[in-house]
Amino acid sequence: MQQWHCCVLIPTYNNEKSLARVLRDVLRFTSNIIVVNDGATDNTAKILEGFPEIDQVHFEKNQGKGKALRVGFEEALKKGYHYAITMDSDGQHFAEDIVVFLDALERETTKNILYIGARNMAQADVPGKSSFGNKFSNFWFWFETGTWLQDTQCGFRLYPLKEIEKLSLYTPKFEFEIEVIVKASWHGTLVKNVPVKILYDDVDRVSHFRTVPDFTRISILNTWFVLVTVFYIKPRDFFRKIKKKGFKTFLLNDVLGSNDTPAKKALSIALGVFVGLSPFWGLHTILVLFLSFILKLNKPIAFAFSNVSLPPFIPFIVLGSLQTGSWILGESFTFSLESINANFDFLTHLKAYLIGSMILACGGALLLGGIGYITLTYFGKRKMAVNNG
Repeated sequence: MQQWHCCVLIPTYNNEKSLARVLRDVLRFTSNIIVVNDGATDNTAKILEGFPEIDQVHFEKNQGKGKALRVGFEEALKKGYHYAITMDSDGQHFAEDIVVFLDALERETTKNILYIGARNMAQADVPGKSSFGNKFSNFWFWFETGTWLQDTQCGFRLYPLKEIEKLSLYTPKFEFEIEVIVKASWHGTLVKNVPVKILYDDVDRVSHFRTVPDFTRISILNTWFVLVTVFYIKPRDFFRKIKKKGFKTFLLNDVLGSNDTPAKKALSIALGVFVGLSPFWGLHTILVLFLSFILKLNKPIAFAFSNVSLPPFIPFIVLGSLQTGSWILGESFTFSLESINANFDFLTHLKAYLIGSMILACGGALLLGGIGYITLTYFGKRKMAVNNG
């Protein structure tokens, strides 16, 4: 704990039956402890009087776990700590697992790391709602960050305080533990699991998680994060990747050098082009990511080719869709770039546009997907011949 300038941070609210036992257990391993009393109305304050050696913060009114953790982080930074291991005060965590976090940190290459305890969710005493909630949370964390974790809800964690300080964090209650790991991951912190033990059948354990309101708050937060992911984070990361590697290197390594088969790459190209030319403006990114996941295609390739609808190309795509649709419907309208930019009545020609855009999307997908397949097959055979030679 001293080597890593690490403390144990314990937010507590009305856990008078288990708090003293938890503190005594932690004191067996370290005296670097900060307790945040989140406006408890039971005997918490009196219990804490019996632990004068522990740093304490007291709220007059209950403000929520998120607020308690943020204030605890600030207090830890003031005292010169670099890391904080958070534990719940309801007795479900084992103080002996503090060593697990420190051992993992010792072995880690990067020190910009956030560890989350991974509970055995298959053990008999795990409540059904906890198991479901964890699976739900794990999926959305993966969608929002690209990282798959075994457990995203455990409150037993190790936080890199100086990195957390850089984040803009707002949520006050249980949803904070989702907000902080998603934003940390977005900002380059490595988020990983370490195995910890858990105790659910303790008669003294009191949980303050309110299923309906707290789950609703978490769902609203995840909805917002999905929108940010689709319209900002994914495009940002994609273009950063190209910029960092250079377009040529990206093309050679991530597209041509991928281990996927030429057929899978070609289908990914076709999907990207189809979505990019489709009439679902504003939804292209979420559609291409969702469909490439469902169809198990190459997401970087699909996303890259969905950008055929970049702003400079949009007028030409719209014009081509209108002309194609009008021709299919046997209409005699003549369109031009000038006519669709000046008070153009899309509702009048909506049917032609929708039909034309779908035909254009299908044709473009077949054409570029086919060219991609032929090209990738050729380069694959050429590379194989060189290797064999």
